[in-house]
Amino acid sequence: MIYTVTFNPSVDYYIKSESFNLGEINRTRDEQLFVGGKGINVSLVLKRLGVESVASGFTAGETGSLIEGELRKNGIKTDFVRVKNGFSRINIKLTTDTQTQLNGSGPSVSRIELQRFYSKLEALSAGDILVLSGSVPGSMPQNTYEKILEYLSGRGVLSVVDAEGKLLTNTLKFKPFLIKPNREELEEIFSKKMLTDDEIIKAASRLQKKGARNVLVSLDEDGALLLDETGKIHRQGTRSGTVINPVGAGDSMIAGFIAGYLKKKDYEYALRLGTAAGTATAFSRSLASKTAIEKQML
Repeated sequence: MIYTVTFNPSVDYYIKSESFNLGEINRTRDEQLFVGGKGINVSLVLKRLGVESVASGFTAGETGSLIEGELRKNGIKTDFVRVKNGFSRINIKLTTDTQTQLNGSGPSVSRIELQRFYSKLEALSAGDILVLSGSVPGSMPQNTYEKILEYLSGRGVLSVVDAEGKLLTNTLKFKPFLIKPNREELEEIFSKKMLTDDEIIKAASRLQKKGARNVLVSLDEDGALLLDETGKIHRQGTRSGTVINPVGAGDSMIAGFIAGYLKKKDYEYALRLGTAAGTATAFSRSLASKTAIEKQML
């Protein structure tokens, strides 16, 4: 089974308006509501590709109930820890001639609630996949990812980590199955601009030597590059198109990669499907459908 973790999920409220004037009454012309969070996005795209997963993490209040309800409507199993105080955050995305975001902070997770999450990890066994993606809320220890992988060490669980900076690099000693930095995150880790594939490959190789089995680097319109655990380098381009909403593209790439790997146990195919899923989402108003992903396959 695949388990995705979203520590601070959200209800994302997208609104469009002709204009926005601070201090005045403003009218919207279009509104949409989505459940959000990087792990949740992975679960949603996996489902569209016919792959089951369990979405976990923390939810709170009425918004937390809404998030879990929407996931169940989409046929996704949930196993969240319910936080006693507060409510799951609401993120407002306002589009006029520019885009403005106002993101909520979410509930504060107690030590006991965090321990309840760890107890749920007992369900994982050899061959299961655990996806850790996004940031860790300020109310939680910032070494939570590495502590989770330490807790699962020796069980044969395949971990996937999509995070920035030390949150990512501190997990490498536990040999994650897959990490997915983008170009900017690589540049931040190594404090160096990376303009060529050779520079990216060298950086990915350094992360691999530190423990990562497979390093998938997303490169926006330039596609993606994969250095697999055998040392083979794979490069995948994309079809041309108009980027409508890049939010969730990286999560979609992870979902596509996992789905492709499980289907054929072939890294080249996994990269193709992952890149197609990421591109399809970037070209869509929300997370891509299976049909949209298939159209992007090269």
